[in-house]
Amino acid sequence: MPATDRQGLELSGASPAAAELFRTALAGYHCYAGEPFPLLQAALSDSPGFVMAHVLKAYMTLTGSDAGIRRIGVAAVQAVQGLPTTSREAGHVAAVTAMEAGEIRAAGRILEDVTLEHPRDVLALQAGQQVDFVTGDSRMLRDRIGRALPAWSDGMPDHHAILGMHAFGLEETGHYARAETSGRRAVELEPRNGWAQHAVAHVLEMQDRRAEGVAWMTAAPHAWSQQSFFAIHNWWHLALFHLGLDDIDEVLRLYDGPIYGARSSMAFDMVDAAALLWRLKLRGVDVGDRWETLAQVYATQPRGLYAFDDVHAMMAFVGAGRDAEGQATLAAMTAAIDGPGDNAQFTRDAGLPVARALHAFGHGDDALAIDLLRDVRNRAGRFGGSHAQRDLLDLTLIAAAGRAGETSLERALLAERAEALPQV
Repeated sequence: MPATDRQGLELSGASPAAAELFRTALAGYHCYAGEPFPLLQAALSDSPGFVMAHVLKAYMTLTGSDAGIRRIGVAAVQAVQGLPTTSREAGHVAAVTAMEAGEIRAAGRILEDVTLEHPRDVLALQAGQQVDFVTGDSRMLRDRIGRALPAWSDGMPDHHAILGMHAFGLEETGHYARAETSGRRAVELEPRNGWAQHAVAHVLEMQDRRAEGVAWMTAAPHAWSQQSFFAIHNWWHLALFHLGLDDIDEVLRLYDGPIYGARSSMAFDMVDAAALLWRLKLRGVDVGDRWETLAQVYATQPRGLYAFDDVHAMMAFVGAGRDAEGQATLAAMTAAIDGPGDNAQFTRDAGLPVARALHAFGHGDDALAIDLLRDVRNRAGRFGGSHAQRDLLDLTLIAAAGRAGETSLERALLAERAEALPQV
């Protein structure tokens, strides 16, 4: 009898021992917690032809611009080629192969087809939602999960993961009450579910419920932060709540502690660090040498691989006054427009104009920054991220308008912002 996952889906090439290791790794991955990678390594040592173990390694390592980590994903994609698969697993192999080639949207479409046939394939749903996040597809963030819901009910293994993913999709499409209910239920079922914790944080952020946000994030931080590879982003959300309450000292304490005290070189962690420092910059807060420390790490990283990361690198270089690196970033992004894969479009449509706007803002060219940001902000979702992350563009536009004496524009933007907040 073939080995199966927790949903009863076949795992080709897995011994019973390897299958158990994979089930444990996957359960952790659904929470963005634990140590899935060593478990996958052990599973593959036992069963080198274990298709889905290679696939999960690829999903974990192919997203973003970390070149060293990405090499692990490339090797996993190579290793899985030609192995015997079920039709479902063949879909996963096709998806990671597309991801490795930079064809992110194609991977999302393949995973959509996998979950049409197998709506209880939690990994396909999760990997697909990550594609939707990277490509800024708010509707699919919601609907990819929503269409699978009829196959799920209370008490099923991993139901918390489905609820957490649906919560985030609901939040990104403005269904805040339903999102909060679903996210809180997911955390109730599995307190380690960092994605669900973060979905509720997004609701509270978008509704400007800052004090409630602090309470939500500090009620049980050990649950969502211990052995979590998503913890830094959730600490970032806590810092945003404190920033909204004008508690700058606590924001800096969080930055120097769990957010960037360890000076991570992981792209996703650096994005959070840059985004937080930029918000402080817009408020006129002196952050000391923090910009320079972050910029030094960014200077060692490749650029031109993923527009969203490049934009945050530009923030660091502007903040640190390192114009040579800023110019090099613009050059790399310009070259990326003619490069392979979907990043060419991400960069052309949103990344490069945003980076140019930030560069202009940093050099006091408010007129250019305003012109670029007014043009790009309504299509900025095309290079990924969440509404909360992309809010930085509106904040920068407001600051540029104020600094340039464009009082009518500044007044209109502030009114627009106040009107957009839900009445809660």
